[in-house]
Amino acid sequence: MNPAHTPLVEAARAGDTQALHELLRRCQPDLRRFARRSCASSEDAEDAVQLALWQLHRRIGTLRTVATFTTWLFRIVERECWRLLRGQPRHVPLDELAAQDHPEAPALPLDLRQDLVRALQALSPPYREVLLLRDVHELSGPEVAAELGLSLEAVKSRLHRGRAQVRERLLASGYWMKDGVPEPQTAGAPPR
Repeated sequence: MNPAHTPLVEAARAGDTQALHELLRRCQPDLRRFARRSCASSEDAEDAVQLALWQLHRRIGTLRTVATFTTWLFRIVERECWRLLRGQPRHVPLDELAAQDHPEAPALPLDLRQDLVRALQALSPPYREVLLLRDVHELSGPEVAAELGLSLEAVKSRLHRGRAQVRERLLASGYWMKDGVPEPQTAGAPPR
C-alpha cells in the first residue's frame, strides 16, 4: 500500500466520507492494472474493480487493521476475476436475498427471516464477522483468517460459537425443523 493512503484508510474506517471518496479515487488505477492482469477480459476486469470499490465503500469500517487494507482489496478483485472466469453467479448479501424472489430456493417465512436477522445482529462483532464471511460470502477458512488477520483455529472457534448462538436463538424463537421445514408449535405443546 502506498504510505500516503494510511491516513485516508484510518479516516475512512472512522467514518469520514470525504476520506473514503478520496481513497476510492486513488485506489482505482492500481486495482484496474491488477484486474487487467488477473481477469479474462476487460469487461470482467471492470466488473471486478467495481465490486472491490463497492465492498470498500460498504465494509471499510469492518477492516481490523490498516496493514491488511491492500491485501483485502486485491483479494476481492482476485476472487471476483476467478468467479467470473468460472462463470459462477455473484453471491447476494442477506438483506438483498430477503428482498428478492429466488425460484431456485424455497421462500423462507417472513418471521423466520426476521428472527435470523435478529439472531445475526445479536452476535458480538467478532462472531458475526466470521460467520458472515464464511457462510454468507462463502470464503474459505484460510481466506477468512487472512482477511481478518486471525489464525485458522480462531476462525474455526468463532465460527462454531457464532453458529451455536444463532441456532440457540432460532430454537428459542420456536423453530423446530421437520424435513427441512419449520414445524408449527401448538399452544402448550412441549418443544421436541
